[in-house]
This record gives sequence, structure tokens and C-alpha cells, in this order.
Amino acid sequence: MAKIPQKFIDDLLDRVDLVDVIDRRVKLRKTGKNFSACCPFHDEKTPSFSVNPDKQFFYCFGCGAGGNALGFLMDYERLEFPQAVESLAQTVGLEVPKEEGRPGEVSRQDTQRPLLEQLEQATRFYELSLRKHPDAKRAISYLKERGLSGEIAKTFRIGFAPPGWDNLLSALAATEQQQQHLMTTGMLVKNDKGRIYDRFRDRITFPIVDARGRVIAFGGRVLGDDKPKYLNSPETPVFHKSRELYGLYQARKAHRQLERIVVVEGYMDVIALAQHGIHYAVATLGTATSEAHLDRLFRHVPEVIFCFDGDEAGRKAAFRGLEAALPVMHDGRQVRFLFLPEGEDPDSLVRAKGQGHLEHLFTQASPLETFLFQHLAKGIDITALDGRARLSKTAAPFLQLLPEGVFKTLMYQALADQTGIDVDSLKRLQTPPVVRASVPANSSVEAATEHSPTPDTDTDYYDEDYAPPEASDVEPVDHSLSPAANNDIHKVLGLLVLDPALGAKVDIDSLPSDGRRDSALLKNFVSQIQQDAGTTTAALLGFWYGTPEGQLLTELASKEGLEDDKGRELLFTALMARVANAQSLTELRAKINELKGRHYAQLSDGEKRELLNLTQQLRVLAGRQ
Repeated sequence: MAKIPQKFIDDLLDRVDLVDVIDRRVKLRKTGKNFSACCPFHDEKTPSFSVNPDKQFFYCFGCGAGGNALGFLMDYERLEFPQAVESLAQTVGLEVPKEEGRPGEVSRQDTQRPLLEQLEQATRFYELSLRKHPDAKRAISYLKERGLSGEIAKTFRIGFAPPGWDNLLSALAATEQQQQHLMTTGMLVKNDKGRIYDRFRDRITFPIVDARGRVIAFGGRVLGDDKPKYLNSPETPVFHKSRELYGLYQARKAHRQLERIVVVEGYMDVIALAQHGIHYAVATLGTATSEAHLDRLFRHVPEVIFCFDGDEAGRKAAFRGLEAALPVMHDGRQVRFLFLPEGEDPDSLVRAKGQGHLEHLFTQASPLETFLFQHLAKGIDITALDGRARLSKTAAPFLQLLPEGVFKTLMYQALADQTGIDVDSLKRLQTPPVVRASVPANSSVEAATEHSPTPDTDTDYYDEDYAPPEASDVEPVDHSLSPAANNDIHKVLGLLVLDPALGAKVDIDSLPSDGRRDSALLKNFVSQIQQDAGTTTAALLGFWYGTPEGQLLTELASKEGLEDDKGRELLFTALMARVANAQSLTELRAKINELKGRHYAQLSDGEKRELLNLTQQLRVLAGRQ
């Protein structure tokens, strides 16, 4: 198969000016060193679309769209990669050369498009099945019992997966390639006996869409007695549940300017609220709310409200959301918590008492500081000296997680007022709490239990480890491709995108080998830079375009604010030292755990001395972090 040489693509990107490419299609305005506009990929009033002329990449802080000139053309004009190259080459008078690739070789840019097309076809199949299939009557009856109209079902593209093992397989997998795409997207399952069948059977289906409205996965609610009650697609090349929020696309589409977003527990809550005029609810997809989720929400709104059941499980879920929110609580942002009466959920409450009542409750919801101090003070007598001391020691580390600013100052003052301890003393109590910003894939059973009041409650948290009969081949997935504010590897990657020359002298062997996806990306990225001296930001983003890694790299680069080359180099050196130190810590802990795994009496004298030496080294290294 003929493919376009990478060298030509790199040269092409060097010749074109991204500002000109975009300005011919979207009017740009100079803002400082960059250019800005209202994003062409989603509706907005305030410009959040930024173009960096020096580094030749664009990024939208609203919807997350980003990349180089080729990526912009592909998304804006709906072009395939080769057509985008041809179009861009014509503007600078170049003829596109072709080289023969290895049989079956597919460029990185072409890998996601067929998966998205197959998911779109699956959506249409399920939509048609809801209207036409003989067994759809039960699904329609259920939706009507929940008070959903045909219009709202159409808005969220609700469908029906008929009973049977091969409905989707028979309808959409006419070729071996189509079958493989459906398996890659998680729509088909292959068991250990080689049998292939539909993942979703006899379920109402809820398409999960990305920031541009493209279907990337599905959720399904069972109509029969199968377990679990709710089932989501597994992680795939196009779906990473720790980054996505159900309903966010619809919320943005319904409101040109969102004022607040409500986080609820499941699909039906989101849809029921929209049915009753509340078009700004979202739900996470089987994970606890993460820092990445909150960071994304705050790009759209200044206020986020968590709405959970008022029992112990609901409060635990809410506190996890609070933990995730603390590191992103910059001045001007607000988080509130609403706990519903026992036996009620947003769906039942809005149907019983209407939109106005629920929105009044949202307005009266407890602010973050109230919930934090009430939760931490539970069981503590703060009228006693030892009680105030306990509250101080418990609460101060949480406050340390807040970004520097007025809000952090006020939070310390509020704690000082409650405990009678001065602010400076509180700031010295800085042992950070364990923050559970996201739930690993193999912990989803625990997440389901903690978020769900009872096994019979209609909630969208589900058993991710569930597999249909004879299909237990789903592997745990590392969620480390979600941007994290305090991740040194992510900071390094962001700097490398903006200034690839920084990676020229990095010792690849010193980089982490801990099995995480971001660690592997760092190694691959540095290797790529070293193999192609003089590579540019635009070329690097072009190489990774259309992949989760590419999305992460674009987003990380957009967060870096250092324009000074010297300052960037100093920061990079310091971060690399921390990364190398962290790798040494990992290796030391592994050796220590190996020795500690044996009974102390069974260790030789040499091994005991080694254990003591390793423990001392660990203390020294840990002190440098």
C-alpha cells in the first residue's frame, strides 16, 4: 500500500503557517503572543480556541480539540489523512510523493477513523432496533415508565440491543476487518474457546460520545435477569472512561453558555433531568470522579455540584469527588454538594416535584468548605482541646492540596477559626492525605458497592470485571493517560512537546520502566526525538495525531506557560531529576519488598545487611522528593 513519506509530511508542516491555514476558515484575533477565536468544533460565546504561531499547534480549552495544521484540516473539513496532506501541499505548490509500505501497514492517523465509523453504525443499528425489532416493546415500556419521551430518546440516541448472541455480529461484521474493528471497540467478545458474540444483549443502549459528538463506547441497561444491571464498553483505543463524562456533549449543545454542571450517578439521572428541562447534568462512567474530570468540567463552568444519595455510600462517593476537586480549586471556582432524601434520586425527585424544586436544592447545596469540615469533624468533639487538635491534624493536609490563592488562604483561616490554632501552625501540619482521584479498572466492584445504596437501586455503577459466560479475558487497564497537575512525567512531556531539543541528551535508560502508559510514552517520545534531530512541535503532534497519546501531548503542551527558553530548560532539568529519583525509589521498594516477603529469620546475614542498607537508601531518596 502506498503511503506518504514522513519526511515529506515534516517538511510540509515546516512550510505552512498554521495561522494562515486556520484564519482562512475561522477568523483569528491576536491575543498576546498567540491568536484566538471561538472554537469551530463546539458552540461557545467566549473564545477558548488558541493558536500558537511559534510552535504551530492549536488547542481548544473548551472541548479539547488540538493538533497541527493537518489535524485541523481533517477535523474541520472532514478529510481523510491523505486528502488533508494533498490539500495542504497544494497551498504551498508541492506534489505529494508516495512510497510503498509493507503489506497491511496502516498509518497512525488512519487507525481511529474506521473504529469510530463502526461505532456509529452500531448506534444506528441499536436505534433502528428500538423502533423496529419485535422484542423492543419491553424496552419502550421501560422508557415510558421512566417518563422519557421519544424526543429525549432521540437526543441521547437511546437504542435497543436485541436478545441473542449474534445480532450485531450478523448485521455489521460482513468482513473479517469489520469483525476485527467491532472486537477492538469492545462491541464483540471472543471467549477462550474462540467463540465470538455480541457484548450487549437484551439491553437498552446508551451511546457514549466524545467532545465532538462522536460515539466512542456504549453503556447498556439489562431488561432481563442478567448481571450486571449496567454494563459499559471496556477501555479501547478510542474510549478512556477516566477522561469521559456522559452527557457533557449534550449539555454543551443545549447551552451556549453553561453556568453550572451537576454530577449525578448514572445515565438515567442525566437523561431524566434533561427530560425535565435540566440540561446540565453529567455522570462518570463507572469510576469515581477524578481530577481530570473536574479539570475538564471547570473549562466550561465556574461551578460544579455533586448530587448524591444522602446515605453513607453517597457521602463516601461525594468525599471522593471532594478529594479530586481540591487540587483544581483555583480562585473563582466553586464546588457544592447536595445530598438527597432517603429513597430519592434525581430521576424520582424531578418527576415528583419538578424542575424548579430541584434547581432550588442545587442553589442551596453545601459549599465545599462546609462539607469538608463537617465530614472531617464527624465523631470529634471540637469543644474539647483534644478534639480541636484532632480536627486540625486531620484537615490541614487536605488544605495543603489546594492551589495557592485567596481560596486557600480563606480555608486556612476558616480552620483556624474553628480550632483556635493560628494559620502558621496549621500550615506546618503538611502530611498529605491519600487522595483517590480515580478508581483502577480492577477496583470497580468496590466502586460499585460504595456508590450504590443497595443492590436493587437503579444506579449506573456496574461491575466492570463482569464478563459474559466463558469470556473473562478483559485485562486491567492503566488510566495514566489522563492529565494530572502533579505528575512530573506529564510536566516533562508537555515541555518536550514545546521544546523537543530538550530531549536530545536525556539518558533513555534512566527513564521509568514501571508499566504505566505515560512512562512508556515518555520513553517512546524521547527516542523519537533523538532519532529525528531537529524535529518540531507540529511534526511530533502530527505523528501522534488521532491517538490517546496525541490528545494527551496536545493537552499537556497547552498547559505549559513558560516562554523563556532558559527557564524552560531549568525546569526540565529539575523535573528529570525528580523522575529519575522516583524511578530509583520504585526499584528500591521492589528490592525491599522482595526481601521482606521472606521471614526475617530465613534471611542470611548478608541479606539482612542488604535490607538495612536498602532501607537507609530509601529514606534518603524519599527525603529528596
